[in-house]
Amino acid sequence: MRRLNPKSIHPPFANYAHGVEADVGARTIFCSGQLGIEADGRIPPDVEGQARLCFRAIAAILAEGGMTLADVVRLNAYVSGREHLAGYMRVRDEFVAGPPPASTLMIVQGFARPEFVVEIEAVAARAPET
Repeated sequence: MRRLNPKSIHPPFANYAHGVEADVGARTIFCSGQLGIEADGRIPPDVEGQARLCFRAIAAILAEGGMTLADVVRLNAYVSGREHLAGYMRVRDEFVAGPPPASTLMIVQGFARPEFVVEIEAVAARAPET
């Protein structure tokens, strides 16, 4: 995968790429938005705890398809308030240590349940095995 960060535009504000080029024929996994909820239904009260659960869920989905977080080429993240931005980004950087994916981070009014403060969806791609 090739990261695209043209010198003619403003550089990324954080650990992400403006674009990612995936090879034709790359296997692709699209992960639905994941919420910060434990398998037993417990929900951490803070954005960091919820974001960690989101990334662990994404990692489990990718593993089921034979990929890892290193294969993520696109992240879309949504937080319910500006106060959650820094905490989300800290956790994102813990889990997305490799080449940065293309990324969008939005502040939204809320989620289906008021206790949720972050939701993360991902797209991963891996070149075919040769």
